[in-house]
Amino acid sequence: MRESRGALFRRAVAEESPLQIVGTITAYTARMAEQTGYRAIYLSGGGVAANSLGMPDLGISTMEDVITDAQRITDTCALPLMVDIDTGWGGAFNIARTIRHLTRPEAAAVHMEDQVSSKRCGHRPGKEIVSKEEMVDRIKAAVDARHDEGFVIMARTDAPAVEGLNAAIDRACAYVEAGADMIFPEAITKLEMYGQVRDAVGVHILANLTQFGATPLFTLDELRANKDDIALYCCGAYRA
Repeated sequence: MRESRGALFRRAVAEESPLQIVGTITAYTARMAEQTGYRAIYLSGGGVAANSLGMPDLGISTMEDVITDAQRITDTCALPLMVDIDTGWGGAFNIARTIRHLTRPEAAAVHMEDQVSSKRCGHRPGKEIVSKEEMVDRIKAAVDARHDEGFVIMARTDAPAVEGLNAAIDRACAYVEAGADMIFPEAITKLEMYGQVRDAVGVHILANLTQFGATPLFTLDELRANKDDIALYCCGAYRA
């Protein structure tokens, strides 16, 4: 039986330390990543907005915009694809619909954030986040909607820059309890903060390394020494 792309993603995370995931905004760049030797790739919501719509990362792209680009990538590249679904594009029913639709292009994973629906780039000032309870409901809707148990539901929290690290850890623990498989703490400013989150939640943690962002561009050796699980280079390929 063929291993699902979600299972491939989970295996890559387990076997690499850390797993490097590169942002691929087109089928062409996805093929380049595959030939270069990456084991997983990423579709950024901000990348869809910028490259497919010519717009800033302000929650403008729709589910249909993202699924169209995801389909083009998975049609031509066998690597497991993680997709940025912003806030899920609505309430529980909309989030469930998003998850179901992303099984058609065989996405391997998604991450969903706890910002308000009129979101903005995670490294910009002025972010607003929903209550912990509302995000828990979002995660439960996503988990209930998946049919492949290998499919990864990753919860992103923007709380570090809004409420502080302790509040972010409290949220992350609640998100894992709600069913999130992995945690993405956004806009982390110090390397040791990743370890504090990971020790509290007990699941894999993603470090988002983006140019011009709030997070320093930590080296692989630094991340490895800190026992970080995933290094995401979300936007560098299309900024080059």
